[in-house]
Amino acid sequence: MHSIENKVALVTGGNKGIGFGIAEALVRNNVRVAITSRTQKAADEAVAQLNKIGKGEAIGIELDVRNVAAQQKVVSQVIKKWDRLDVLIANAGVGHFGSIETLSQEQWNETIDTNLTGVFNGVKAAIPELKKSQGYIITIASLAGTNFFEGGAAYNASKFGLVGFTQAIMLDLRKHGIKVSTVMPGSVATNFNGHQPSPQDAWKIQPEDIGQIVVDLLNMNPRTLPSKVEVRPSMPGK
Repeated sequence: MHSIENKVALVTGGNKGIGFGIAEALVRNNVRVAITSRTQKAADEAVAQLNKIGKGEAIGIELDVRNVAAQQKVVSQVIKKWDRLDVLIANAGVGHFGSIETLSQEQWNETIDTNLTGVFNGVKAAIPELKKSQGYIITIASLAGTNFFEGGAAYNASKFGLVGFTQAIMLDLRKHGIKVSTVMPGSVATNFNGHQPSPQDAWKIQPEDIGQIVVDLLNMNPRTLPSKVEVRPSMPGK
């Protein structure tokens, strides 16, 4: 097994939901983790929880992934803190849902700019350091990246694009020793898009399950690359 202890990871949108589940799993495996959030307050609150685990170390940084310069600054802060970057988890995302007739230009722009261009910005900022460390990029897409649904024009477009983008850069970057995977979850029990998790969500995938998948990918032998991982609840929805 390939050890990830003492590696350094950057998780965008790591203050809640899937991102926090991933950050928590990494910290439990002695990884040093930088998480980002749109506000420093939210990042600090999440880091306080992560650092109670008592294994890996966590720091929090305010970031709007749509801002190219801000993404570059975050990578610089991680390097200043730990002198390396081994893993980028591009997780930050938003969801606006509704008929194309009611979907606004602002909702479209925010969805595409966050879920797709935001990942492009993060990857571009991280590549120089990941080349040095022979690192790993994992994007958090969705089954909505292959399965379209009514009211999903913006979200489907962003996630279809993200799946294609990730698979293409996997081919671009493996020659540099950088591994790239995309994880495509189905229904996850999070507060995404204003939903509040409840006992009725017990059938859904939990954020810690996605965290375990990420740890498993990072622990895999370097010669092996699961480039796309689809994950669904084991039982149908209730």
